[in-house]
Amino acid sequence: MASTASPPPSPGTARPLIEVDHAGMVYPAESGPVEALRDISLSIHEGEFVALVGPSGCGKSTLMRAMAGLRPVTSGQVRVQGVPVDKPIPQVGMVFQAALLLKWRSVLDNVLLPVELAGLDRARYRERAHELLRLVGLGDFAGKRPGELSGGMQQRAAMCRALILDPPILLMDEPFGALDAMTRDDMNLELLRIWGQDQPRAARKTIVFVTHSIPEAVFLADRVVVMSPRPGRVADIHDVPIARPRTARTRATPELGQLAFRIYTELSGSAGRGDEGRGGPHW
Repeated sequence: MASTASPPPSPGTARPLIEVDHAGMVYPAESGPVEALRDISLSIHEGEFVALVGPSGCGKSTLMRAMAGLRPVTSGQVRVQGVPVDKPIPQVGMVFQAALLLKWRSVLDNVLLPVELAGLDRARYRERAHELLRLVGLGDFAGKRPGELSGGMQQRAAMCRALILDPPILLMDEPFGALDAMTRDDMNLELLRIWGQDQPRAARKTIVFVTHSIPEAVFLADRVVVMSPRPGRVADIHDVPIARPRTARTRATPELGQLAFRIYTELSGSAGRGDEGRGGPHW
């Protein structure tokens, strides 16, 4: 099925959902301050899928945590829905590289954990938890323990946990990095299906996705933000002019390969010019 690409709204058509305004981050350390981020400005609109790529140590995860309010910036500002972010906010769900499921709880109980932590009525969210598990193909595993699931299944459960409170924003920090290549490809397609790539932009959640894999970033995202070596800055932003819905066949298109190679060349050229140049981009 063919579709037109879905570019971000043009400036002035809608206020960005996430605004990063000249943000910087400096960590205290025994040997002296460490500058992780410098003067980052970035706007992300409702329903966008934005991927962050860059060398290891460039601050991708730090920037994501700033968006979630887990680590407030030390200069500039991050705003979500126009409100400055300086502490954890309910508008955000997070998925990490490790599923971080509690091994002594069932899959269903792990999905419901944010409900309990928020002091909400567990019974009210129980059916939603079952619906999410069915959505990701885990409907028959609600009573299982995490140790009885494969790595890919655990990450699906982690996505359900992040979505249980229906946040408008989903932040994903290398969620598939520990999976084997075939499972990772399957999870990419699963994520696009859950996101609703064939739905209008207003019906989708806003996703910010950190990855070291450039082809993965191009395959998934509307825009790919390329970050420089530490201190992390926005080196470039690439629109992805590839139609949705994207399928396994999309990975073989010349457009995807050309853009991925262009970003790879850009990052390879910059990888040795910063403080953290050893961890280059992954193809």
